[in-house]
Amino acid sequence: MNDDLLFADDEEEEPSEQLGAWKILVVDDEPEVHAVTKLALSDFVLNGKTLDFISAYSGEEAKKLFREHGDIAVVLLDVVMETDDAGLKVADYVRNDLDNHFTRIILRTGQPGQAPEKDVIINYDINDYKSKTELTAQKLFTVIIAALRSYRDIIVIEENRKGLEKIIDASADMFSTRSLEKFMQGIIQQLSSILGCSQDAAYITSTVAIPKPINKHDPEELFVFAGNGEYAGKEGVPLREAVTPEEYALCRKALQEKTIVYAEDHVVAYCDSKSRKGSLLYMSGLPRRIGDTDKRLVKLFSDNVQIAFENVLMTSEIEATQREIIERLGKAMECDSPNSQHILRMVKMADLLAVELGLSESERTLLRLAVPLHDVGNTRVPAQILEKTGPLTEDEKYAIRQHAEFGYQILKDSTQPTIQLAATLARQHHERWDGKGYPDGLKKDQVRIESRIATLVDVFDALYNKRPYKPAWPIEKIIETLKKERGGHFEPRLVDIVTKNIDAFIEIQRANPDQE
Repeated sequence: MNDDLLFADDEEEEPSEQLGAWKILVVDDEPEVHAVTKLALSDFVLNGKTLDFISAYSGEEAKKLFREHGDIAVVLLDVVMETDDAGLKVADYVRNDLDNHFTRIILRTGQPGQAPEKDVIINYDINDYKSKTELTAQKLFTVIIAALRSYRDIIVIEENRKGLEKIIDASADMFSTRSLEKFMQGIIQQLSSILGCSQDAAYITSTVAIPKPINKHDPEELFVFAGNGEYAGKEGVPLREAVTPEEYALCRKALQEKTIVYAEDHVVAYCDSKSRKGSLLYMSGLPRRIGDTDKRLVKLFSDNVQIAFENVLMTSEIEATQREIIERLGKAMECDSPNSQHILRMVKMADLLAVELGLSESERTLLRLAVPLHDVGNTRVPAQILEKTGPLTEDEKYAIRQHAEFGYQILKDSTQPTIQLAATLARQHHERWDGKGYPDGLKKDQVRIESRIATLVDVFDALYNKRPYKPAWPIEKIIETLKKERGGHFEPRLVDIVTKNIDAFIEIQRANPDQE
């Protein structure tokens, strides 16, 4: 090997605490190059992180390692190996096949004439091009420093983008049952990016701020509300179980003193609130020392994150209140019995059908909220008619048929999506697939899919359960009736889903019986 690598004696330094390592891939068919590269960079440290070397001796081996390691920071890539352009093929594979635009690619060649620098720089997405003869130990050190700083900044930007994406996703999908958690995950990922890509972060709050308290006996207990890295998946876990005793003490200190606490490689920031108990932002495994600029950013972030949290939480609470009001109203309209679980069963069966049909989470949420109001028109029908066990007169039949129109008129003027869907269900849940229903004689896709679902689960529940005017039907008779009405009263696809998943529908019935 003809490389002229120069080494200078290094002064001994006190060992510093390591905060992980940068992955460096060395790709060269000469073993000496690997050995010299590792020796030249053996004492390298950037932002408290050392180097973790991975070796490949051919282009194909390099491709395999790139597939296995998605976090390679820098690759020192020889051009000429098993073929004259093996290194160039690796560079093209990384950028185009793997769509990896993060790793910094530094080409090293001992034969510059084989791959002219100008042509390579123009035609390949590489970050540097060096001749082996010019890459002394000092220059190699400089090249790696520059490449790693570039990689670090690109990853920070990418993490920042992911954090914003989570926040936007949560904002655009507020019907999602996890939107609040996703919103906070985006918030802490943003803070992670600000402080240099620490992946271990958590938003911590007390049960006072959690919509469904986990521990009603200790309102002072702290819980992980949302987390990244080490704390991902620990939502709802008591803080004292998620961190060490020393870290828990720091969190308590930040909460009691209403301040920001910096210690070693982690930070705990108190997030003040004017209307609720304050919360905490906790981060550990910081890759670098926190400077004054970072501290100002943390302070600004902690001052504003609680406002964002409370705004999203307020939206969540409003939706929960709306849901409870609708459910209670639907319950109040149960004419069969004040202890009937008819509405609850309908909601669960409708959601099961919606899942099987592939409806989105927001569509399913609207359906679950609207179903309890499908019979709101019954409030305009005399109770003695609804509860009558004998034959109905023509006038009584007309009054019952009118309840669909009554329900629609009560709800139709609302601008809220839930109430708009409820108005449609109220009007259409007596329509039939074959067009022989009422009030409008709609057929097939003229009837909204949510109404077709409500129609089927309403009938299923009525047949399965005892009523003052009829006994409960055996499941065999119900299935026989559904199959008979397949393509008549009910959409064939829905009947097929019910019969295929009949055990799940029966379980809903058994788990939610009418209370005597």
